[in-house]
Amino acid sequence: MKNIKSLIVCLCLAVVSQGAFAQGTKIGVLNALQALFNSESAKVAQEEIRQEFIIDEERALELTTSLTELQEEYQQNEAVMTEAEISRMNSNAQDLQVQLQLIQERVQTALQEKNQAFLASMQEELAAAVTDVVAEGGYDLILNVDSAPYFAPVLDITAKVTAKLNESSQSE
Repeated sequence: MKNIKSLIVCLCLAVVSQGAFAQGTKIGVLNALQALFNSESAKVAQEEIRQEFIIDEERALELTTSLTELQEEYQQNEAVMTEAEISRMNSNAQDLQVQLQLIQERVQTALQEKNQAFLASMQEELAAAVTDVVAEGGYDLILNVDSAPYFAPVLDITAKVTAKLNESSQSE
């Protein structure tokens, strides 16, 4: 009986000490994508992408303007237009829409590829930035923001990781 009491006391002490340890655990929450895409490196990459696709943007704007003008012309002249004119206008509008859609799809695909390449190229820098923030802050556990349904904003280390990424990009 004395052994059982001793065992229970030891187990209670172990549980209490684990609770005390858990209370001292420092936890951080990280949105890695936000940290990366808020960094200066991401801003530079986004500007390069924007410059690369500026011609496509201009062409898309021209097509959108032409489509709008065509729609306005149709609305103004619909009552006096012949079937052939309406058919020609519909055909022109469809052509403009197809061209616009092709540009949008090409740009969207290229943008996704560029973003994936950026993410791949920044993996080591992100890991180093997180490691630095963990070491400096004395964190015991870092959770991905997606795995934490709720957390106090004070636990968010995303801005700290972004700052570390910016520091490392300036020192290069």
